[in-house]
Amino acid sequence: MIAKYASRDTSDDIIMRIIDLSLPIDDTLVETHAATIDRISHAEGVEHFNWVVMSKQPGGEERFKKGERVATKDEIPDGEMLSLEIVHSSVHMGSHVDAPFHYGSTCEGKPAKQIMDVPLEWCYGPGVVLDFTHLKFPDFIDKDKVVAALKKIHYKLKPMDIVLFYTGGDKLLGTDDYVNKYVGLVPIAVEYLLDCGIKMMGIDTIGLDRPCFLMFKEFLTTKDKSKIWPCHCLGRRREYCHMERLGNLGAIPKPYGFTVSCLPVKVRNAGAGWSRVVAIV
Repeated sequence: MIAKYASRDTSDDIIMRIIDLSLPIDDTLVETHAATIDRISHAEGVEHFNWVVMSKQPGGEERFKKGERVATKDEIPDGEMLSLEIVHSSVHMGSHVDAPFHYGSTCEGKPAKQIMDVPLEWCYGPGVVLDFTHLKFPDFIDKDKVVAALKKIHYKLKPMDIVLFYTGGDKLLGTDDYVNKYVGLVPIAVEYLLDCGIKMMGIDTIGLDRPCFLMFKEFLTTKDKSKIWPCHCLGRRREYCHMERLGNLGAIPKPYGFTVSCLPVKVRNAGAGWSRVVAIV
């Protein structure tokens, strides 16, 4: 789940560290949108190879079922084919980037950007990590707490900074609390970042908003539209992206002066894409 890499630029003796901030697509987790992964091992790949080839031939499926094979294990290098994993997953499993299309069909009066449309310039830039690990559910992050966190590290946000909210929520991964008891944001905090020219932000919890089942309960009790996915729905009025399910934010050695890369996978007509998010120090 967590990895660090180091490389040396021998020309000027500078050490570059790449810190992994990503969580995997994990089929052992039972969540709102669970993932399943079909794994075909190297040994099983021999049978799979025979099935794929023979199923394309006239009468091949019937011959396969009767035991005929076009290649035996002994005829395959080391008796093994290539491994193959087939992932059945929401684009919101594992670390991912949410595009404006996820929030709604339109944004700022225009068709919302899908994940393939997100400018790559939004996904690579100066990083700022804000420490909110002192907060505990049902606390939430608002504008005043963001301002205080920035004041604590003596930093003024610049347009196109990538802001990371460090809550320690990834440590709850695999528990009910990861889904139901984490520290999220309220819209006024997001608005403040957007006013500062931020286009990409990220958090180490399952969602940017407060816990979804808490929101659902408030919405169904009051039918107040502002109670349901308010930070996400803000993205219908103001264009931005955010990352969810980050991890390892505490490994970043300084609150700013590093680079974030969160280039998303291009998924056709989708509102999000998986991303191997890293901090480059």
